[in-house]
Amino acid sequence: MLESRIEGSTGIVTMNNDAHRNVINSEFTETLMTILDEFRTQQVRAVVLRANPGTTIWSAGHDVSELPPAGRDPLHWSETLPHLIRLIQGFPAPVIALIEGSVWGGACEMAMACDIVIAATTTTFAITPAKLGVPYNINGLSTFTRVMNPHILSELLFTAQPISAQRLAETGAVNYAVPVAEIESFCANLVARICENSPRAISVMKESMRALNSQQDLGASEFERLQELRHAVYCSDDYAEGLDAIRNKRKPVFTGK
Repeated sequence: MLESRIEGSTGIVTMNNDAHRNVINSEFTETLMTILDEFRTQQVRAVVLRANPGTTIWSAGHDVSELPPAGRDPLHWSETLPHLIRLIQGFPAPVIALIEGSVWGGACEMAMACDIVIAATTTTFAITPAKLGVPYNINGLSTFTRVMNPHILSELLFTAQPISAQRLAETGAVNYAVPVAEIESFCANLVARICENSPRAISVMKESMRALNSQQDLGASEFERLQELRHAVYCSDDYAEGLDAIRNKRKPVFTGK
């Protein structure tokens, strides 16, 4: 269902359940959360979430066979997905979605929870609970509203029809729409640039953006917490290395310490 490996300082997760269209079910979410915990322990500097090359469906989203019968709230059925989304958003290193093929329902939420989305020009996104007669849960909607133009999101939700990656790239919900033949090298180059930079600085900036996106005004305790994280970066070996590299006009070598 999921394969994981570490190449250099990058963790790679490949969805490998093409026969079942890489559906998201409880086994999927629990396995992916375990993999991310392992990557955190290994202190990877980036994570790439992808499907097999050449696949036509990146993920079909929620496994509808697990939906509860009428009269029961489907939110309780899918309660593991919000945990996975929070884990992706709170992961200390950037998580990059590398997408070939169509993306459906909860898989759209998983993709949009990633920090950077690189999609093939042939990729489409569709959010289809309206076709099932169920509203998308509020936690999931908050993931979309963080990154999507509200009019585009309304169209996705209300029509339940696919929208192209190229169109989403024009609105900023997708970072890049890249020809299929170029997407592997494009993603590899972007990840390499990320991994050259200070992992501690990136981690604090990601956490700061997450906190700012989760509330309009930072409370005093939250502000102090983020300031302490920033202070730890200022006192790190990486910060000293970055300063020295700039002053001596050389390429920095960051260790994450």
